[in-house]
Amino acid sequence: MEENKPYCPFHGAEEAKTGSAPAAASESLSAKGGNRAKDRCKTLVLTGASRGIGHAAVKRFSSEGWRVITCSRHSFSPQACPWAEGADDHIRVNLADAEDVGRAIAEIRRRLEDNGGYLHALVNNAGISPKSEGGARLNSLETTMQIWRAVFQVNFYAPIMLARGLFAELKAGRGAIVNVTSIAGSRVHPFAGTAYATSKAALAALTREMASDFGPHNIRVNAIAPGEIATGILSPGTEKMAGHLPLRRLGRPEEVADTIYYLCGEEAAYVTGSEIHINGGQHV
Repeated sequence: MEENKPYCPFHGAEEAKTGSAPAAASESLSAKGGNRAKDRCKTLVLTGASRGIGHAAVKRFSSEGWRVITCSRHSFSPQACPWAEGADDHIRVNLADAEDVGRAIAEIRRRLEDNGGYLHALVNNAGISPKSEGGARLNSLETTMQIWRAVFQVNFYAPIMLARGLFAELKAGRGAIVNVTSIAGSRVHPFAGTAYATSKAALAALTREMASDFGPHNIRVNAIAPGEIATGILSPGTEKMAGHLPLRRLGRPEEVADTIYYLCGEEAAYVTGSEIHINGGQHV
């Protein structure tokens, strides 16, 4: 998607052109109050919200009355998106630029002052997986160091930068962190490149380290490892893989969002340091 396309956390850049949100999202906002007092609801910071899993997570948390601060490299268009607090709760940031991540952290902290400086959940969902010019996966012999560094900055360094930068707010809110890893982090994948796979494996290890370090401060840290999810950006041939999975189908973004929501809620109050596989049995 180009940088100047309208962006909406509820229905992404393409559907934002129509200016109409899904009925469930609109009804939820109306029922809970589009101008709700920000200090009365839980707050989530989510990266990579424009499509797929992130898109579904925004709708899931919003439907439960959470304030969702979205972070994306795309701009938000209040004219195209009928979300009362969208302009206030969207931050444009290039996660591949460490300096820009630092700027975004400062801006997030400023906006969290509206609800007393509490942050209840951080979901590090954004990720990049570059392909070759022909769309093939990039292996360890072909991946340039420039690509390695860019992938690790977005997929690995940005999550820990955000977690550390928002530590005080997460501690105040007794918050939860969910890092989105991947099935590719534990096995060679036919479509995911080497840089992506190793960055996700590193993020899984980081999740365990963070759980140990953040736990004494009442901050839980977990990960989810999605498999083949029908996000609309699947590599050609992914659908054929579904026939070899134990559940014989692709996963739905809403199913992943439900697990993220669980990990951020009171039901998972004693769950930390875990990586939950959401892949229809692909890992067995």
